[in-house]
Amino acid sequence: MDKKNALRAGALAAGTTLMMLLMSSPALAVVPDDGDDPGPGLSVIDTLGLFVAAPLVLFVVIAGLVIVGDKSHKQQKQG
Repeated sequence: MDKKNALRAGALAAGTTLMMLLMSSPALAVVPDDGDDPGPGLSVIDTLGLFVAAPLVLFVVIAGLVIVGDKSHKQQKQG
């Protein structure tokens, strides 16, 4: 009985995803709207820096602050 429910849920999820993909029309994004003023495009280096390097740097900074804060809290507790 569980296999039947899992199969039904999978079919429903696949059908819903397929319908969403078919109903969305990315072709409308090709036609600019009134008042659009697009800027210059990003180079590959700019794109990688903005969407890969910047989030990684932010993650490392936040993780470092958390680790430093945690270590200082443990040192105060022991002494």
